[in-house]
Amino acid sequence: MNSFDPAQDARAFRDALGAYATGVTIVTVPSEDGPIGITANSFASVSLDPPLVLWSPAKSSKRFKYFTGATHFAIHVLDAHQQQLCNGFTQNKSAFDGLDMSVGERDVPLINGCLARFECSLHAEHDAGDHSIIIGQVTRAQSRDGLPLLFQSGRFVSLKG
Repeated sequence: MNSFDPAQDARAFRDALGAYATGVTIVTVPSEDGPIGITANSFASVSLDPPLVLWSPAKSSKRFKYFTGATHFAIHVLDAHQQQLCNGFTQNKSAFDGLDMSVGERDVPLINGCLARFECSLHAEHDAGDHSIIIGQVTRAQSRDGLPLLFQSGRFVSLKG
């Protein structure tokens, strides 16, 4: 195992973080420009009582302005067969064309057919270096059986089911 100073070797730090497999999500918000979505793998649970989750958008993202301060949003956990959906939102903030969608409370765009979905209201937002930490209070959740889409070391990986 190699030791390094993360402040001096950002690439090694990023590679070490990549060793941790994460699920893949799409976060959506309503906006004056229409529905907006972004692919994110920084999702985590925070609390059961009250029900809180978090995600962390990069300040350098061209879509950051839509998510910082958004009072309502939805986090969609993708299943192993939704890599194309993930790729669409990686490339396009409004990749909603042709999707099975609905609209939730406060006009939040909801993508149907995901492994899980968390509809949230903003609980807190914190500055965190080159990202923000957005904590949402879950107001409604849905889930179904299936295997998650995973990302590790710069590539998609799968579980054998």
